[in-house]
Amino acid sequence: MCGRFALYSSFQAIKNYADLLNEIGEIDVNYNVAPGQEIPIIINKNQQNILKSCKWGFIPFWAKDEKIGYKLINTRSETITEKPSFKFAFQHRRCLIPANGFYEWRKDDKQPFYISLRDRELFSFAGIWEIWKSPAGKQIFSCSIITTSPNEKLINIHHRMPVILQKKQEETWLLEYDGEILQKLLTSYPSEEMLFHPVSFEINSVKNNYRKLTEAI
Repeated sequence: MCGRFALYSSFQAIKNYADLLNEIGEIDVNYNVAPGQEIPIIINKNQQNILKSCKWGFIPFWAKDEKIGYKLINTRSETITEKPSFKFAFQHRRCLIPANGFYEWRKDDKQPFYISLRDRELFSFAGIWEIWKSPAGKQIFSCSIITTSPNEKLINIHHRMPVILQKKQEETWLLEYDGEILQKLLTSYPSEEMLFHPVSFEINSVKNNYRKLTEAI
């Protein structure tokens, strides 16, 4: 599972990272990104990488109530091609979700950990997105982070982890339409390339949002 993450890189750094051609404006630093919040995602449209504002919490196009999104912040890689909620988006609406790190809570004692990459400050989760329209005509763009089984380093913290793409895989994720090729990307990130440390329980409250949340205790 991935229920919180951090995105504090500058807007310019994100633009450079994804070779963005379109802009949505400045992005606020967020050390405690939570479900239901608006987050930036990267999609490819007409061979251009575009940064789009999106609500974290997937709302299927057929849903009657947008609140279902709070239950669909993550999508299991093993069933993404089978579940009616996700299979269309997997085929047609894939995205990158930029992040600097994410948080996970150890099951036994609920101790939170901050997890990042050894060699990249900025990286991306594999994600899917959708457009939902309410009966009254309200339109919401929403997204979900894909998860997979944990690597050897994180298995003692949680039984799931977000799919983090290698930099060379990101273009394939956005542009490829062969389902078998895409599913091969949905694996756990190599444990030797990841770092993690325990952090303060202050991360538990979405009201807290400062760099200290990512620091080791």
